[in-house]
Amino acid sequence: MINTFVATAAGALAWLVVEKLAGHKPSSLGFCSGIIAGLVAVTPAAGNSGPMGAIVLGIVASVVCYFMVAKIKPALGYDDSLDAFGIHGVGGIVGAVGTGIVYSPALGGPGGDDFVMATQVWIQIKAVLVAIVWAGVGTVIAGSIAKVLTGLRVSDKVETEGLDIAEHGERAYN
Repeated sequence: MINTFVATAAGALAWLVVEKLAGHKPSSLGFCSGIIAGLVAVTPAAGNSGPMGAIVLGIVASVVCYFMVAKIKPALGYDDSLDAFGIHGVGGIVGAVGTGIVYSPALGGPGGDDFVMATQVWIQIKAVLVAIVWAGVGTVIAGSIAKVLTGLRVSDKVETEGLDIAEHGERAYN
């Protein structure tokens, strides 16, 4: 429980500092984004890190996620509603790989005398790669099934008319 708290607090503060250093006014959205980045990063390591490790994960994840959301996403021009990939995906990757680091007894983790950080980090990287491939293949399969059954886009007429009326027969906002 304490690890979750310190990772989210460290993430929020780190995001605000990076926002300020980037020349922007620290924002409440940034504060909340930093909390989420810290939380997502500490989740895979929550039982395997001490408070210092959780702080490190929260800070690193927030800094990496900030640059993903504020710099990489605009540069590549991809659509990422609510910064789901930029914060959850990237923060989760940072946390999963970082688990191999914070497992170290030097950072308060439960690693034993035979703990080798490089070995554990490599195991974590392989696990992340398997998860990415698994998710990618599953997404392609699910998208292909959805495309065959319902299509992936509405017609231009429906899009112009509005999905609320055309698809649901009611207006969402009066």
